Amino acid sequence: MSVHVNNTATDMHYLSLLSQSFPTASDAAKEIINLEAILNLPKGTEHFLADIHGENEAFEHVLKNASGNIKRKVGEIFGNSIRESEKKELCTLIYYPEQKLELVKAAEQDIDDWYHITIHQLVRVCRDVSSKYTRSKVRKSLPEEFSYIIEELLHERTDDQDKAAYVAVIVDTIITTGRADDFICALCNVIQRLAIDRLHILGDIYDRGPGAHIIMDVMRRYQSWDIQWGNHDILWMGAAAGNDACICNVLRLSLRYANLATLEDGYGINLLPLATFALETYGDDPCLEFVPRLLKPGKTDEKTLQLTAKMHKAITIIQFKEENRLFHRHPEWQMEDRCLLEQVDTQRQACVINGKSYALKDSNLPTGTMSLTAEETELMKKLHHSFRVSEKLRRHIGTILSHGCMYNICNSNLLYHASVPLNDDGTLKDVEILGQRYNGRRLMEYIGQLVRSAFESDTEPELKAYAKDYFLYLWCGKDSPLFDKSKMATFERYFLTDRETYKEEKGAYFQLRNDASVCDRILDAFGVGGSNRHIINGHVPVHASKGENPIKAGGRLMVIDGGFSEAYHSETGIAGYTLIYHSRGFQLVQHEPFTSTNDAIMRGTDIKSTMQIVEMSTHRMLVADTDKGRELREQINDLKQLLHAYRHGIIKEKRD
Repeated sequence: MSVHVNNTATDMHYLSLLSQSFPTASDAAKEIINLEAILNLPKGTEHFLADIHGENEAFEHVLKNASGNIKRKVGEIFGNSIRESEKKELCTLIYYPEQKLELVKAAEQDIDDWYHITIHQLVRVCRDVSSKYTRSKVRKSLPEEFSYIIEELLHERTDDQDKAAYVAVIVDTIITTGRADDFICALCNVIQRLAIDRLHILGDIYDRGPGAHIIMDVMRRYQSWDIQWGNHDILWMGAAAGNDACICNVLRLSLRYANLATLEDGYGINLLPLATFALETYGDDPCLEFVPRLLKPGKTDEKTLQLTAKMHKAITIIQFKEENRLFHRHPEWQMEDRCLLEQVDTQRQACVINGKSYALKDSNLPTGTMSLTAEETELMKKLHHSFRVSEKLRRHIGTILSHGCMYNICNSNLLYHASVPLNDDGTLKDVEILGQRYNGRRLMEYIGQLVRSAFESDTEPELKAYAKDYFLYLWCGKDSPLFDKSKMATFERYFLTDRETYKEEKGAYFQLRNDASVCDRILDAFGVGGSNRHIINGHVPVHASKGENPIKAGGRLMVIDGGFSEAYHSETGIAGYTLIYHSRGFQLVQHEPFTSTNDAIMRGTDIKSTMQIVEMSTHRMLVADTDKGRELREQINDLKQLLHAYRHGIIKEKRD
């Protein structure tokens, strides 16, 4: 089909700009050939993870082994040519090269022979994982000091007699010059990098685990990723923005699990003022309802436990007061019924809810039930300052903002953390924000804009103040896409004896998400096309031990709550799910709990995972079948118009 240039001023201006990058017809033609070739490469592998909850060791291991994708490739490449134990050793080396090399060198009698065998094996694996990419993209992934050597080894084969000696000399020289360790580490890192083309994190990097800050350090270096914000991420974002209720919630959850590493070691949050206040105010109070939930019993001494319980209670009471202040400030949220601390009668040791009196488990409230005391106010000023001046927290939240939003659409997959608010009949629910009503895609997009406005210096002060407050609604508001429940029963669980009050009714989305027509309605509303389109989200742990299936609505929706947090393992019976989407289709990976990085290195233990084929393509998917393919075809069309303009003298070539 012939290509014609529309001689509008806009088209000519665009082609003139394009000609600066491709100044001659030859340049334009060469790029067209390059892009057409890329369209016919296999689709890159996408990796989906959710609900990491600060479990950095398990997260990093899953990242290193690509949810078993590297182990699968090693098995395919070597088949029966090497023993299973050797495959396991090779995989461990790929995941943890520096540490594994130290163990090998301490035990191996003929290290040069081991180097020869291992380098050739790693080159084979690297050649396989790089086969989906252009040489240019692979080259960009190579470490500068070994770039030329790796590229030579990747594109030369030892079965070519003319090149066998050439390859052998390269490997010999790497070993004799003492660079074998560095070269092996470089190769292993390249394999890890190329095994996954893009990583999608469906929310909740933060909460309860010890290393959210470590995970964020990893992500700042990671090559290609996006995040759909989760409710715990939003809570930390609110704390970083200066929302005191969010600050209290962040502290409370960390104290609840006696896990302060991210706060103190990661972000330098000074908890001494809180400890001092707690001892002064609750020194004689055993704070039994606030004793931390220890994920690993025996790691915390009794004295520390008692202090943590007092700090836990102190910040919880302040949290309720700070939340109540915002609920009263924003009656349009319709959350004033959640101001339960104000309904407490300490003399009667009861709390009145909807006219009914409920017995209290704990009635020792020396700072009162209404506004902050002078001491609590002073404490909050110090805590607020500590969060606001943490440079590392600011950097990490900036990374989450730059790499994410409330939802993402990628290759006919709609990604979000928790829900899309629905009415009981499955239609999209209108949610009012600042006097305007939004639903579905418009709701998600406006919330994303509102969140960003809390951090932008040029935001109008009134809007910025509201945006900062709104983080609390996103955390616990009934119609928040990140919460979507009737209430957050935090107060009831701490203070009331009647367990019936603990119930949190899930929104209509969670009741209807197994209905294919409802999922189709959501996909239509977000403009997601394609014959094999899906919703992928996390947030709610899948109870595999009770027979719950993560694949819902006839395959239209996949729930991949990562289950990384130890707190969920006894409840779900597994350590959650991750998802792999490669050129042949979807594979859901069910994981058992991760022991430790040390076990993985010393004993070669991997996360025991079970792969389930969710959906296989009738043909091997190519780049042409992806969103990237559509972009490339548009670029090719533009370049063809430029080529036409050159050949017909509409635009002059810029030759030197």
